[in-house]
Amino acid sequence: MTEDILLSVENLKVHFAMKRRGLTGPKSFVHAVDGVNLKITKGKTFGIVGESGSGKTTTALAVMRLVPITSGTITLGDFRLDQLQGEELRRARRHMQIIFQDPYSSLNPRVRAGAIVREPMDLMDVGETSEREDRVAELFRQVGLRPEQQALFPHQFSGGQRQRIGVARALASQPDLVVCDEPVSALDVAIQAQIINLLRKLQDDLGLTYLFISHDLGVVQYICDEIAVMYLGKVVEQGDRISLFTEPLHPYTWALLSAVPSADPALRDQKNRIRLQGDPPNPIDPPPGCRFASRCPFSQDLCTRETPPLRPIKDGHLVACHLVSDDGVPPQHAD
Repeated sequence: MTEDILLSVENLKVHFAMKRRGLTGPKSFVHAVDGVNLKITKGKTFGIVGESGSGKTTTALAVMRLVPITSGTITLGDFRLDQLQGEELRRARRHMQIIFQDPYSSLNPRVRAGAIVREPMDLMDVGETSEREDRVAELFRQVGLRPEQQALFPHQFSGGQRQRIGVARALASQPDLVVCDEPVSALDVAIQAQIINLLRKLQDDLGLTYLFISHDLGVVQYICDEIAVMYLGKVVEQGDRISLFTEPLHPYTWALLSAVPSADPALRDQKNRIRLQGDPPNPIDPPPGCRFASRCPFSQDLCTRETPPLRPIKDGHLVACHLVSDDGVPPQHAD
């Protein structure tokens, strides 16, 4: 039995044009996303991680058609999202919703909470008009708020409660895909756990599919089924949660995992921790070859000349590194 793929992204590129220097200056582009391929199974959570500037949020916004796409295909169920425009795109939006990072700026301060959650239903004509009030009350209960709190304004809620309103708003149109753009990074740690547990419960109850963007590896490890690691616009490694965290293949993934803070002195002071030197290359003019080569402690001449393909190693674990052997031995463990 083949898995039911809800979202398929093929060779997605998002390049932002820069201002020209003078009238005759050459055109230059920021290569924010440069050939990303993803497949998300229905009912699962697919995570994208990477440092700031890696292109993970731009990938999510491109899937939502909230930034212009340079090239590539995006298929959500029966919709070719990259081809939709105008009214067709507006109708397709009920099938994909987003939970934004900042619960403070993503809610209109002049609109009551109940109206914020109801607005997607009115805009997209979801359900019978007479049933929408009851639906809003039910959504409030599902996200852990009291129905009578519908009358309050956003400033009367805590940060965690505001994000619950954001979750309820995202669920209002009964979407097939929910994009979570760092949904807990602006919250206290204790509140983060509550929101993550809420998202997992809603997924179990409603059969939701998540595209989860984060730089927090602990959060990603807890909620995601499959994870892609991005660096400077490209996916450098992809695998299921267990194999990615227990057997990282790409040196960049290894560096990310070794940088996770720990209260355990034995883990904190371990000798095989990798400390990256320097900054990522300029995304306006990416270098040839592997984009991580200038910071990789194992880099060889081949790495600076040829771009490594994202290739399967074992059991769906993919890596883009010349130095990982075909039987899955990464350079950090090579003799």
